Amino acid sequence: MELNAEPQSRQKSAISISDLNRKVKHTLESELPSLLVKGEISNFTAHRSGHWYFSLKDQKSQVMAVMFRGNNGRVSFQPKNGDEVLVRARIAVYEPRGNYQLVCESMEPMGAGDLQRQFEELKKKLAAEGLFDPKRKQVLPKFPKQLAVVTSPTGAAIRDILNVLKRRFKGLEVTVFPCKVQGDMAAKEIREQVALVNELGYFDAMIVGRGGGSAEDLWCFNDEALAREISMSSIPVISAVGHEIDFTISDFVADLRAPTPSAAAELVAANSAEWMDKINQNKRRLWRAMQNSFLYSQQNLFRLKKLLGSPEKLLEAKNQRLDDLRWRLDRLASQNIQSKKQSLMRLRAGLQSPQQKLAAVEQKRKNLEDRLIKQSQSILQNKKQKLASLKSFEQLTRSQLNVKRSELHYAMGKLDSLSPLKVLDRGYAIPLKDKQAIRKSTELKVGDKVELRLSQGKAFTEVLQLEE
Repeated sequence: MELNAEPQSRQKSAISISDLNRKVKHTLESELPSLLVKGEISNFTAHRSGHWYFSLKDQKSQVMAVMFRGNNGRVSFQPKNGDEVLVRARIAVYEPRGNYQLVCESMEPMGAGDLQRQFEELKKKLAAEGLFDPKRKQVLPKFPKQLAVVTSPTGAAIRDILNVLKRRFKGLEVTVFPCKVQGDMAAKEIREQVALVNELGYFDAMIVGRGGGSAEDLWCFNDEALAREISMSSIPVISAVGHEIDFTISDFVADLRAPTPSAAAELVAANSAEWMDKINQNKRRLWRAMQNSFLYSQQNLFRLKKLLGSPEKLLEAKNQRLDDLRWRLDRLASQNIQSKKQSLMRLRAGLQSPQQKLAAVEQKRKNLEDRLIKQSQSILQNKKQKLASLKSFEQLTRSQLNVKRSELHYAMGKLDSLSPLKVLDRGYAIPLKDKQAIRKSTELKVGDKVELRLSQGKAFTEVLQLEE
């Protein structure tokens, strides 16, 4: 009896899940009626009802939150993922599920959140290095044969890609390079698979991406090392991460961004049905052009045949014309030969004998020699006369130069005798006061300092006595 009493007692003291949630709700809502909470917005959704549903998070935790239409109408800005905000909220517990959320009554911005700030800083850094430059982008081939897809092998993205490719272009061979697409190791695995695709080297294009998710789920595609690996890829890369509104660093460094994985498949693979329609249209255009060309050539042939007439008659007329031209050629040739003969006879009659020509040339040479001798003698005589004139001029110049030299020596001697320096050489001195020559004793007074300029050097003295 005592053994069974304890379990029964514990069963009676146990509470149900509903009671537990009710007590938790009462405790939290009564103990924490209003709170100021700061955090970063993620998973933001503006419902068509007007209510806002989102999460508030920091580096370690997150909590669900709601802001109803009556309160969010007073918010002065449009919140978005990555915004760091300060909210006044109360805690509300939803008993059926046992979870709690913040019911926000007001919201103020506190600047960009940590993740968004990291995203913007990395974006600016890579842009400054030129990794987003459109000139670096590679062009996708129109008809790729080998396609590499770097994504999760079990996610919705690979199923969407394969379905689109199967519908659009069955001849494209697809190789999946499996990797994680969220979590701490995802960026490393994606980077290694991108490097492996380039190492193999036989692929024509590469899709890197995943389906939609929160900003945290997509964060591995904002990894700097992954971005640099994609930018260095020698194979054109299509980034297909999340939905159309999601942007990651991989989108900017890739050669092409697709809003979704399905859109990436449509970009890389040509629509075989559309191309077959184009081929058939071109085939019909070519056939019509060939028919038109054949009909035109046939009509042109008939027209030319009418213009030409019978070939036999045309040939007879040409033969007759040929005979006529041959007869005229023979007659002109005979006349030309006769004319040449007559010209040759006239030339032969007018030619002189070699002896006569040689004598005429010799006479001409002698005449030229005589003229040359006379001209040389005349030039020589003129040169002699000019030389004599130059000698006479030289003698006259030397005589005048000697006279001028004598006059110069006389003038220099006279100038030298009048020089004050010569007077000083004879023992005289020049008295100076304030660098002015003294001529009279009245220009001085007792005690004045006087400078004496000597032939060599200077001397200084003082006036002790004056006499006129």
